[in-house]
Amino acid sequence: MFLFNVRVYGILINDNGEVLISDERTENVSFTKFPGGGLEYGEGLLDALKREYMEETGMEIEVLKHIYTTDFWEKSSFNDSQIISIYYQVRPINKIELNIKTKAFDFAEKNVDGKLQSFRLIPIEKLEENDLTFKTDQVAWVEFLKTTDKIQL
Repeated sequence: MFLFNVRVYGILINDNGEVLISDERTENVSFTKFPGGGLEYGEGLLDALKREYMEETGMEIEVLKHIYTTDFWEKSSFNDSQIISIYYQVRPINKIELNIKTKAFDFAEKNVDGKLQSFRLIPIEKLEENDLTFKTDQVAWVEFLKTTDKIQL
């Protein structure tokens, strides 16, 4: 049996031209990514993204546009599944009320599932693809930057 793991992520740019990224540690693995996560059976992509954003950040979001869908083989870092990731540009509906950190992996406490997570806002021009851990996020960021003249704020 072949397992597919469908993931959906949101690239959020605030009014100051900063992108929201998430530093996380789970199963003794640390990584930096865009907020988002796994699609649940019976769920649409946009509903999954809105749910994941609410779970991770407490924010309601509006999905603005599709940015990128994985078009290469990517094995999960956590199991034997094949990762398919879909990226959208999003904007917050409500005010961003996160505890924003300035240092990577600056964790204060574990969330309900035992995962460590913190958030940073990085100016668009300072976030480099290598600041993101996973290849899919890196490629999505490069694709996003190609559309910066079309960014919706």
